Amino acid sequence: DNHGTAPLTLSSELPYQSTIKRKVRKKKKNGVITANIAGTKYEIVRIVIQEMGFVKTRDEDETANLIWSDCAVQQEKIAELRNYQRINHFPGMGEICRKDFLARNMTKMIKSQPQEYSFIPRTWIFPAEYTQFQNYVKELKKKRRQKTFIVKPANGAMGHGISLIRNGEKLQAQDHLIVQEYLDKPFLMEGYKFDLRVYILVTSCDPLKVFLYHDGLVRMGTEKYHPPSDSNLSQLYMHLTNYSVNKHNEHFERDETEDKGSKRSIKWFTEFLETNNLDVSKFWSDISELVVKTLIVAEPHVLHAYRMCRPGQAPGSDSVCFEVLGFDILLDRKLKPWLLEINRAPSFGTDQKIDYDVKKGVLLNALKLLNIRTSDKRRNLAQQKAEAQKRLYGQGTVKKLLPGSSDWEKQRHTLERRKQELKERLAQVRKQISKEEHENRHMGNYRRIYPPDDKTLLEKYESLLATAFQTFLAGRAASLQREMNNPLKRMKEEDILDLLEQCEIDDEKLMGKCTRQRGPKPLCSMPESAPSLRKPKNHSSDSSCDSGSSVSESGEETEKEDHNEKKEKKVSYDLEENKYKSLERSGKLNDHSSKESPSYSSPTSSTGPIRRSVSCPRSISILTMQSQGAEQRPVSAKAPLQMQRTSSVNRSHSLSRSPSSARVSQTPTLGTMNSSGSESLLQQKTKEQEVALTKETLLLINDLRIKFPGKTNEESELIIEDIMDNWKYHKTKVSSYWLVKLDSAKQRKVLDIVRTSVRAVLQHVWKAPDIENLHLYRLFNRVFNRLLWSHGQGLWNCFCNSGSSWETIFSKGSEVVTPEQLQCCQRIVQLCKHCLLVVYKHSSDSRGSPTGMSHHWDDTRY
Repeated sequence: DNHGTAPLTLSSELPYQSTIKRKVRKKKKNGVITANIAGTKYEIVRIVIQEMGFVKTRDEDETANLIWSDCAVQQEKIAELRNYQRINHFPGMGEICRKDFLARNMTKMIKSQPQEYSFIPRTWIFPAEYTQFQNYVKELKKKRRQKTFIVKPANGAMGHGISLIRNGEKLQAQDHLIVQEYLDKPFLMEGYKFDLRVYILVTSCDPLKVFLYHDGLVRMGTEKYHPPSDSNLSQLYMHLTNYSVNKHNEHFERDETEDKGSKRSIKWFTEFLETNNLDVSKFWSDISELVVKTLIVAEPHVLHAYRMCRPGQAPGSDSVCFEVLGFDILLDRKLKPWLLEINRAPSFGTDQKIDYDVKKGVLLNALKLLNIRTSDKRRNLAQQKAEAQKRLYGQGTVKKLLPGSSDWEKQRHTLERRKQELKERLAQVRKQISKEEHENRHMGNYRRIYPPDDKTLLEKYESLLATAFQTFLAGRAASLQREMNNPLKRMKEEDILDLLEQCEIDDEKLMGKCTRQRGPKPLCSMPESAPSLRKPKNHSSDSSCDSGSSVSESGEETEKEDHNEKKEKKVSYDLEENKYKSLERSGKLNDHSSKESPSYSSPTSSTGPIRRSVSCPRSISILTMQSQGAEQRPVSAKAPLQMQRTSSVNRSHSLSRSPSSARVSQTPTLGTMNSSGSESLLQQKTKEQEVALTKETLLLINDLRIKFPGKTNEESELIIEDIMDNWKYHKTKVSSYWLVKLDSAKQRKVLDIVRTSVRAVLQHVWKAPDIENLHLYRLFNRVFNRLLWSHGQGLWNCFCNSGSSWETIFSKGSEVVTPEQLQCCQRIVQLCKHCLLVVYKHSSDSRGSPTGMSHHWDDTRY
């Protein structure tokens, strides 16, 4: 044995070392995005894959993150894909990409929506519609009119088999032909006929998402155009614009610049339109409408086929398919676009420099929009394990209702099912919001054309989409149609949260629990608060945010809150000792706090101090600057305790809602019951009393001021005035901070500084236990929601005096708003503007630049 020790030791080291190398290699492979491009012949695809940093895999590898194929793929292959994979074709897209299928589907939509689908030439499918075509030719002959027709193979490509005829009677019924009216009055450029190759990216069919690339190719004929006649029908270089046809002509011009030659860019073409004083924006909007309406025709087929391929995939989850389509569009002399055909496998050949520049941009921007990540595979495996555990242990599912259950159990069961449905939809909506935020940052030269930002246009498209589902899926795919008609599909995050909150309130009433008070929670935290700004425990009155925090507490509640404030540095409203008896009573609890008192008091403090967190930023608060001689309103010290308790539990932990909208949903929900006490209290108030209370509310809201941390009220007002005086300098920075840097949750936290104080004013003035039923409260919530509209664009419009004003929410409705109520809303908008400026200024001062990113930015603890 000893004799064989040495060679055994030597031989055992080699496999050990190779094992280590294999492990290192494997770990490196897991950190990259892989792409299988064995199915493409185009070099530009390989160049873009390499530029994106993707790693090319073996040809037989079916587990790559990205699979690219030049031709359509079988549905079985799509069904076998894992959720983290992406493939560049949708099933069912052939319904608009084959000429005969496109004509058949368009004919059906034209019957139901003739005005919307007038962008495709009249088409007949042979041999099925041969008789109809001959009847049409006879009618033309009776009217002594003659038209030219273009004949194409039903599934042809690259201009093969295309011919023009003028005498339709001589055309024989043959298999698989498409006959169209020839557009004989095209828009000419330098005397040549041309068409446009527009590139479209479809990233999802569930829900439908469409992007248009703002460039493309202008493909020109190579002979001067003349209207069709018997003598020139055979001159295909004049009448056809296909590159595959015209490149064989000796007059085809290859030029390296984009403004010369037989192939040019759409970017140059739009400049050409501007030079000739033609409407470029209308040109793009007409193209966008044509593309969206065409894809609406395909959506029922694509969605149905996709669901058949991916039966276990939840609605709204990441799509494993995407597709780059090439739309061939012809412009007539009035610049109206006409759809010629759609290519699901557009050529990515780069014979010329203009091909390389345009097509590289199309592919590169498309892959950036897809957001393929190295963590997708790992996250997919974890999700599969979690779903398997749920199925195994029955988690997340509502138990079945046993026969003979009582009415109470049936109501609980209905509520549970409703809550589960709402939570699932809420998760989908939030995922879509996250996707949109990524798309907005990485859109490049693409523009999202569906869903559009214009609400009127969106409603029009949704109506067409509903018509398409009824037309193409009538009598089948009933579950798909029910899903499309589900009102939850059109609801936003805030609407679903309102319904969820109402369900929980109804559930508590069924269980006999005390109803929680609805409304925004105190502000939690935001990344703007810098650690360096935190004050020690015994700080001065300039940041008296901690000094009054324990004033409103008593007994065990006081000790608990005091302990929490040492950790979180909570902020409360400043109180004036010589004005409020409540502070005198409770001041003994806080003898160690600041001895200096600020010279301002808050109207919200008339119901006691309202605790706020260090959030946004530290100790920014709303104070009252009451005029001398104004009436002082003494209050008890018990009110704040009750208010803080209700606000601390105003939403259960099951709803991760930012304190955004306390809007009362207008949608009826199961078991909706209003507090009978608050209803009777409101009914007792006469119109005169309501007017008087509204005026009192207006007085208090007018006295509210935004306070900058560590500054006096005069200094805070000077800061706001200075920003407005130098608005040209601050405008872009405030815009970047509000619209780009802050996400929707943090935007809501900024406005909740104002919202929480206004709510307290209403509670104090109206003395209503449930202020959700107040008409004025609902008006305020509509204003707050409008300011947060379109990721904060509503508030930004107030600074720029552009776009849709928040006042349109009242002008468009039939609801009557009194002048006092409108003045209250106007004051709230002004406070929100000031609040944003103070938060922006504080963030700028604390980090040196409002656009600088804190290392805590992505940490949810902040």
